[in-house]
Amino acid sequence: MLESQVAGTNVLKSVGQLPGVSFSSSDPLGLDTWGTSVYVRGFFQDSIGMTLDGIPLNDQTYSSVSGINVANAWISDDIQGVETSQGAGGVDLPGNSSLGGTMRFHTSDVKDKAGARVSQVFASYGTLRTYARVDSGALNRTGTKFYAAYSRADERKYDAATPGFMQSVNGKLVQPIGNDSRITTIFNWNDAEVWGYADKSLGILKNAGWRTESWAPNYLGAYNASEYAWVNDNGLAYNGPGSYDVGSGTPLVLPQGTSPTIPDSWQNTGEGAGTAYYDAGQATQDYLGGINADLALTNRLRWNTVFYAGGNDSHATYGDPWTQSLATGAPLSEEVWQSSYQRFGFTSAFTWHIGHHSINVGGWYENNSQRADLFWYNEPVYGQGSPIKTVGPYTTYGPAFQQGYGFTWNTNAFQFHVMDTWRPVDSLAVTYGFRSMLQTTSGGAYYGNVNAGYGSDTGYGSVAGLPNGSMTSAAAFLPAVNIDWHFLRGHELYFDFAENMRPFMVAPTGGAVSPWAVSSQDVFRGLQHSLPNERDFSYVVGYRFTSRKLQASIDAYHSDVYNRLISANSGTLNTPVTTVVNSKHATMYGMDASLTLSPFNGLARGLAWTNSISYNHFTYADDVNICPLSGDCNIKGKKMLAYPQVMYKTSLSYEYKGASAHFDVNYYGKRYFSYMNDTSISPYWMANLGAKYRFGNLSVLKNVTASFEVYNLFNQKYLAMMGENGFPVGGQSGDGGDRQSLERGAVREFFGTISAEY
Repeated sequence: MLESQVAGTNVLKSVGQLPGVSFSSSDPLGLDTWGTSVYVRGFFQDSIGMTLDGIPLNDQTYSSVSGINVANAWISDDIQGVETSQGAGGVDLPGNSSLGGTMRFHTSDVKDKAGARVSQVFASYGTLRTYARVDSGALNRTGTKFYAAYSRADERKYDAATPGFMQSVNGKLVQPIGNDSRITTIFNWNDAEVWGYADKSLGILKNAGWRTESWAPNYLGAYNASEYAWVNDNGLAYNGPGSYDVGSGTPLVLPQGTSPTIPDSWQNTGEGAGTAYYDAGQATQDYLGGINADLALTNRLRWNTVFYAGGNDSHATYGDPWTQSLATGAPLSEEVWQSSYQRFGFTSAFTWHIGHHSINVGGWYENNSQRADLFWYNEPVYGQGSPIKTVGPYTTYGPAFQQGYGFTWNTNAFQFHVMDTWRPVDSLAVTYGFRSMLQTTSGGAYYGNVNAGYGSDTGYGSVAGLPNGSMTSAAAFLPAVNIDWHFLRGHELYFDFAENMRPFMVAPTGGAVSPWAVSSQDVFRGLQHSLPNERDFSYVVGYRFTSRKLQASIDAYHSDVYNRLISANSGTLNTPVTTVVNSKHATMYGMDASLTLSPFNGLARGLAWTNSISYNHFTYADDVNICPLSGDCNIKGKKMLAYPQVMYKTSLSYEYKGASAHFDVNYYGKRYFSYMNDTSISPYWMANLGAKYRFGNLSVLKNVTASFEVYNLFNQKYLAMMGENGFPVGGQSGDGGDRQSLERGAVREFFGTISAEY
């Protein structure tokens, strides 16, 4: 799967071809993590345990202060493979996001012989992507070796002039010790500067159109829209161009050549001037490093230890048309969410082979210092300078003139596990064990600004109304059992059971499903004493058949989901309070089936046809009203959001000598958008086409390869990411079941790649 993707593609897109996995992105390469999502059998990417060479990646969601997205953790060209769990079990996997399964990513090994590898991608709309890697080969008699790699992607948007940019550096050093031990060091640095696609709502798609995009670089259009917001939303009495006293201490400057207008198609969207902003995007820097010691202490006992460190500095932005720049007087400003974390940790485990048993005992510890702040920076008056960019720098027209909130936390996580794989006969493996988990997060708001809508009513800069305090998640016994029986040649039966717990998420106030995301300290204190952790019980049973001409599998799964949180409002109509609601209990069952046929010999031996179908049925099982402000929004019987109930995937591939080709078609069924299930996204088909030819060795160059890929072959209109700004409630909530929280998928694009080794 990894080899069939365009070089530089988010590695999760390859996993998305597996049955039961739904991957979507607003861009073909999946570099914009704001518009990227992954679901595995109904579990979102914040609930999948992921590691890279044993280092926990944790929460994969955008701007998470708990983990790093795998797309930013390592260059995809240097990821050798990924192991996905059959079920939800994986007691030996370190991390705090293991609810619905595990993915273990492995970096490629260093080559024994010195050499180099390069690849270049040319694509639609001027997109370019470059990759280069150097392998040292064995440097001495002990086998010391390393590689270093660099990648740079300039991904251009199909509907705007603003780009997406990402560059990465990674390296790996291997020191063998004897014949069966080694110490490995890895390091990765990633820099991303992405101008994101504009968020859409159903109203925007219907009234303004699918190609509604941010204004940048059209600053005049954004300036006019901001003036419109001041007149229509902020109540400004407009008398023509000039300066206006709006009580901020700085005159609001509406210069000649501007006017309070928006496109006619925006009038009926429901978002008005906010249908699209001047710009939106992110600038992030990530680093991740680790040292792994894999030591054979005896011929029966191994010790594996990983020490690691990681950090992130992220700026997520959009041009705010409703907030004046106080240093310049411009009616709009740049709103910037600044988040960061520094995490350090280690894992250590012993594996003892005795008789028919392989016993693994180990633990994981991590400390994470986290921070989240919200600032506004000045934009210039139209005609008096260039607007600041969504990717920075942000202080061109002075420091931040306003802070909304500030949060700091410190999280300590500990996990212990015991696991045994028992093989009474060669054809049967029974893996069983448990893990214990303890995680404590302390901290919260250190600043709140009432004038910006954050904090209590005790004055500017008060923090009294925002949450601050400690929350602990603990589970002493989380068992898992996996049985794998090869009862006949090519025939396999398997069963998996796991109980998992999700520690409380860490996120600032605003709409995330975190105790610290509520807007009241009183609500937070109540949650401290009453909020349980999400705990899931998952079962999988399946059958698999494998032969040269046919591979088939079918499985069924069931999960009982307890205490999953939903972001909602409570309080009174005049003083609404953001809170999190416990959904209490939900049930999920489903099935996945796949069939691969390779029936021919001779010239057609390389022809393969793969089909898979997946079904998922998730419903909330208890009476819970999530819109007490406005009526009855009972979620009992309502289905899961954003994940299709039905998926069908088919792929026809052919390989002969150095040539190969593939044609892939995926069907994604209806996805519900509102909690009341009164709005949904229509099903769609997506087709991709690709071909590759390996020329072999040409002069001093080796493994010269050329490939051509077509993304979205039939130019299908479809919606990719859903819920990036939260989901609407619908029903009696008054929001109409709509929210500016959808991202369109990319149009048809062409990719050509040439690669070679030396």
